[in-house]
Amino acid sequence: MLTNWYNFTIHRRTHPKLFWSVSLSLLGLLYFTVWMPLTNLGIPCLFHEWTGFYCPGCGVTRVILSLLKFDFVQAFRFNPLLFILAPLYMLYLITEKKRIQPLSHGIMAVMLILTVTFGVLRNFPMFDYLAPTVIR
Repeated sequence: MLTNWYNFTIHRRTHPKLFWSVSLSLLGLLYFTVWMPLTNLGIPCLFHEWTGFYCPGCGVTRVILSLLKFDFVQAFRFNPLLFILAPLYMLYLITEKKRIQPLSHGIMAVMLILTVTFGVLRNFPMFDYLAPTVIR
């Protein structure tokens, strides 16, 4: 059977998670490829604005923009933590799905420790190479 929803024809068997994932991904792509270049309005980091320190997520918008240009080196330079956490998160999802609780909890603990440590270290002068910067 077919359902008409906001002028979209959706087959009832369509998975809602898939539909929303694809829709949000397309909106994000539109935001990063059209809206940001036209308006030059990005998403500011409120933590950095208020404290002057870099949070663990500082540079994520620039990572996405670099990845859209296939500039992987610069994307890594903006926030290397994402490239470390991504495979760990996939491993975490797999262990959660297979219900391997001790391992999944351990992976989550490692990701939390890495995130907090990265967020603290990138604000010390000795580790300034962890701050989001442009490679020249």
